[in-house]
Amino acid sequence: MKQALVTLDEPECRPAPSPARAPGAPRAVRPRPTSRYPLTPADRRSLNPFRTLVRHRNFRLFWTGQTLSLIGTWMQVMAQGWLALELSNSPFLVGLVASIGSLPILILSLPAGVLADRVPKLRLVTVMQSAMLVEATALWLLTWTHHVTIGWLLVLATVNGISSAFEIPARQAMMVELVGRDDLHDAIALNSSGFNLARVVGPAVGAAVIATAGIAWCFALNAASYLAVLAGLALIRLPAPTPDLAPAATPSAIAEMLEGLAYVRETPDVSALMRLTTVFSIFGIPYIVLMPVVARDLLHTGAGGYGVLLACVGIGGLSGALFLASVGRRLRRGRLLRASCNAYALLLVLFALSRSELLAGALLLGAGFAMILNGALANGLLQSVVPDALRGRLMAAYSFVVVGLAQVVGAFVAGSVANAVGVDWTIGGAAVIMLLYTRWAFGRSPELRRMR
Repeated sequence: MKQALVTLDEPECRPAPSPARAPGAPRAVRPRPTSRYPLTPADRRSLNPFRTLVRHRNFRLFWTGQTLSLIGTWMQVMAQGWLALELSNSPFLVGLVASIGSLPILILSLPAGVLADRVPKLRLVTVMQSAMLVEATALWLLTWTHHVTIGWLLVLATVNGISSAFEIPARQAMMVELVGRDDLHDAIALNSSGFNLARVVGPAVGAAVIATAGIAWCFALNAASYLAVLAGLALIRLPAPTPDLAPAATPSAIAEMLEGLAYVRETPDVSALMRLTTVFSIFGIPYIVLMPVVARDLLHTGAGGYGVLLACVGIGGLSGALFLASVGRRLRRGRLLRASCNAYALLLVLFALSRSELLAGALLLGAGFAMILNGALANGLLQSVVPDALRGRLMAAYSFVVVGLAQVVGAFVAGSVANAVGVDWTIGGAAVIMLLYTRWAFGRSPELRRMR
């Protein structure tokens, strides 16, 4: 197999190979390597949130293509929901189309993490992005030729979910290969900024495309956007990987999956962070899921007001991501994580009580800011402590929680509870649970406070 090229500005780092492991012996984990991209004093003093893009050609290629592709993805999300409503006129089916893609992530994420640790991550991401291109193209052709049905929407959403189950952990774990450990936190924050930029721009562009050209062309533009990310991935040049261990014996996939789960359970820092992430993923989702109901029933606004509320979340999230990329290395991240947890929960309590569209928008700006701080800090802290040999499996567990549990469990529970007690009590109650858990977790787990 042909090795990946090594660019002059990203020198290859080749530690001596580990000795062969006897069959049945425990799997060794190599100590964390030093970064291939050491920071200069000027880098450490800089407040430029985009300095990681400037320093790392590979990350620049990845981020540009990924952000363009995410704009297309948000266009498709909006257009797919509208198309489902036109085809069925059923809120249940609209919700099913929106959520069914998360089910494969819930089921397949953990095995996908094993695969991400076994094969080159760049290759796996490229294959899965190509599969998503095929799915988007099929959706465009079916819609354009007027052959699309609810059945096809469900099938294609499921196919996209299967691809995402394998792509997400590989992409998250690949980040350290693009920037090294010193810039990992800033790269994760910038990745979040691209996501939130797309969340603001994508639906706006999608609405304009639907009004002028029709729904089918939202899917066509999304398919074209995958060409941008695939072009960026094709231009990335990583150092040739050095295996952690000589291939004396390869454990089974189940054994490796259990090894990853044992690492999460038995490592105090990781266990505490994953519990915190789980609580905030499940109880932090109701305000997003129930936003249309909040807009119509509590704030008495229409579709335009709903779009403004979503845009406020995206703008706040973009601001939070850029703030973290700019000054995150100057602050103790454990303390910042605690502050973001408390702020996020308190702002959602106030949002549940608000009945003014202006006040709700301002609160959502703050909630989006705190939400992205919370998620990006947790992701970065997890990746800063995990050994490279387990990185794919840890990111698979992370996507299992953040995408799978949040969408399948959190969204379902939020809708059920809102039907019983009302949308304001659902959002406010979930926020109170987050607030109480933050107080308990940081009091019980001092390792969370000490994290840097």
